[in-house]
Amino acid sequence: AAVRVPAGALLDAGAAAHGVRSYMAFDGGVEAEPVLGSRATDVLSGLGPAPLVDGAVLRLGPPGGPAPGVDGAPHRGVVPELVLPVVLGPRDDWFTPAGLRTLTTGAFRVSAASNRIGLRTEGPSLERAKDGELASEGMALGALQVPPDGRPVLFLADHPTTGGYPVVGVVPEPYLAAAAQAVPGTPVRFTPLGRASWGPPARRSGADGPEKPPGGS
Repeated sequence: AAVRVPAGALLDAGAAAHGVRSYMAFDGGVEAEPVLGSRATDVLSGLGPAPLVDGAVLRLGPPGGPAPGVDGAPHRGVVPELVLPVVLGPRDDWFTPAGLRTLTTGAFRVSAASNRIGLRTEGPSLERAKDGELASEGMALGALQVPPDGRPVLFLADHPTTGGYPVVGVVPEPYLAAAAQAVPGTPVRFTPLGRASWGPPARRSGADGPEKPPGGS
């Protein structure tokens, strides 16, 4: 909802009534100093404006006129169980068949150590088929990474861009909002959506030789 706050007034937003996060925006925006074209703060790299602390003063931009309507998604309330579909891969072969069964049948729950970087889980460990770790590779939003303790971590909005632990699967983006609002202790169930083709597109062979990828040389 849009609320008019007179100059000098005190606005107490309170804790989130549903889920674990709420968001506040200001007409005119916050005039923080941009870093690399963004006014957001990356907590992993330390780039961007300093995180908010008690007593911080924020400059606001000029108001944009009458308060607009709020075009937000309706909140469905706290879910009794978080059900997350998973597309297996690209590193599901790093886990035994028993480990993959544990992923889709194990009793997981949201850990209190979760944050905007990732939803950490408590519960059984996924059994590995391969020892060691990978060279760092790209991490996508929704990646389900498995650290050495074997308990999956679902990467959320502030996730790292690279990592060396195997990614057993990826949760599609439409399901991540519910994951970001899941309170600690919420049961988590992962359901399989099959396995995607994670490799580069195959080249076709013909009379003129292998086809080049778009933009290739």
